[in-house]
Amino acid sequence: MSSLSIVRTRADLRALVSNWRRDGKKIALVPTMGALHAGHLALIEQAKAAADVVIASIFVNPTQFAPHEDLARYPRQEAADIAQLQAIGCDGLYAPQVQELYPEGFQTRVVPGAVAARLEGAFRPHFFGGVATVVAKLFLQVDPDVAVFGEKDWQQLQVISTMVRDLDLGVEILPAPTHREADGLALSSRNAYLSAAERAIAPTLKQALDQVASAITRAPETVASVIDQAKTKLIASGFQSIDYLEACHSQTLEPWQPGDPARILAAAWLGKTRLIDNRGLD
Repeated sequence: MSSLSIVRTRADLRALVSNWRRDGKKIALVPTMGALHAGHLALIEQAKAAADVVIASIFVNPTQFAPHEDLARYPRQEAADIAQLQAIGCDGLYAPQVQELYPEGFQTRVVPGAVAARLEGAFRPHFFGGVATVVAKLFLQVDPDVAVFGEKDWQQLQVISTMVRDLDLGVEILPAPTHREADGLALSSRNAYLSAAERAIAPTLKQALDQVASAITRAPETVASVIDQAKTKLIASGFQSIDYLEACHSQTLEPWQPGDPARILAAAWLGKTRLIDNRGLD
């Protein structure tokens, strides 16, 4: 079990990072909202392989939640998170309070462009502005060489990669494969909201993605009808509603056209829990 340096202020963070820089260390950042699970730990492991030292952040970012969303009930378990980070050999944890990132008078935001407009951006128009702003602040405060983000949040990954390119932030973005349960359900802190009955239904979302991916690979002309079939299957299995299930260009997130690199993305409601998932082609 390694020693985990825990910092909560910009001043203490700056001192920690300055010591690493003085020693010539390559620094990796893994931003999280806590409630860590095996998927997060896989990000830490990938970061360890890419850098000399790894710092995770835990911050439930209020600017990416709309008033009707689950900010208040989002799972928080800092003591357990710290134990997991220590056990896996993470070097640092930055766990600021809200006022540390958004002090009184804060008013500047990053506004993402077209890559954020569809899918999640259409259903949660506040979301990517909040994500881009907090990630930009974390990059500026931590000054990492690399940062690791999970492919489960595929559109978020594209938004952040675009922001880094457009604003010359100088951070290498490393994507990490989606971590799944044995039955295919993508790991998410929000899975804790699912009842036992809902948990049994949840893997149907991954099956719907697989169905569409198979159609693109074998018979691209059938994609529209296969998407309709997959949506029908999700509702029949017990999902209440589907925000989107689409085949998209994997980088721009525009609707997929034959010849495009493809990514299939979905968001659907199971009870009071909104599940998201995506996959590329084999």
